[in-house]
Amino acid sequence: MATVGRAAEGRAAEVGPFFALRTGSGDPGAEGYERIGAAYRLTGEGAAAPALRGRVEAVAASLGTDEPRVAASLTFQGLAARVWSLALGPAALSSAVYDLRPDRLWWNPARTAPDDLWWPGTPPVKGEPGGLAGQLADSAYAHLTPLHHAVSRAYRVSDRLLWGNAASALVGSLRVLHDWCRARGLDEAAERAMAVARAQFAYPPLRDTGQLATAPPAFRRRTCCLYYRVPGGGLCGDCVLRR
Repeated sequence: MATVGRAAEGRAAEVGPFFALRTGSGDPGAEGYERIGAAYRLTGEGAAAPALRGRVEAVAASLGTDEPRVAASLTFQGLAARVWSLALGPAALSSAVYDLRPDRLWWNPARTAPDDLWWPGTPPVKGEPGGLAGQLADSAYAHLTPLHHAVSRAYRVSDRLLWGNAASALVGSLRVLHDWCRARGLDEAAERAMAVARAQFAYPPLRDTGQLATAPPAFRRRTCCLYYRVPGGGLCGDCVLRR
């Protein structure tokens, strides 16, 4: 499994930093990383964990918004795009999906991709049954479900809005990967990316989040991520408010 994992990791990293994962030896804790699963937990007072709270505050500062709810929504969408990309890239290019468990994946919210996430050693590949689309869902929702709970409870963001963010993030990752594959003549990989991504919209929680078009990949969501409330933000391309 280690050889397959290394091959999947290397090919996906060529697509771009969101599809890449820091690996190799070292001590993540000594470099300011913590296991990402800890960021998905709420404190005893129902507040976000320090790492997640710090990321939300950094996003708010970079966007110039004084609305924590807006920053939390966009933080979730950014992390969702990262999670989907790490699963989708190897699935399309190598027919493999990482088994990046939250209790073993390390995160430094102060860093950017690919150095924000670190798996010491070689990431394992999921081998259980369920097909490639099912394995992709298992890998992604191991992160998205607890992250969704933490953001919705700590920042009072709508459950439906956040799943719309997850859907939008998936299609965004799909577009980047699909275009990259087509530009290099990797038509089979492009179609595989489309198939496993489309399968996610057949079931909750993404089933009712919007309308997915596949030629080329495009999405019109049924909720708004709140980016329009950012000073000078405007509307996203897939926003429900766009006419």
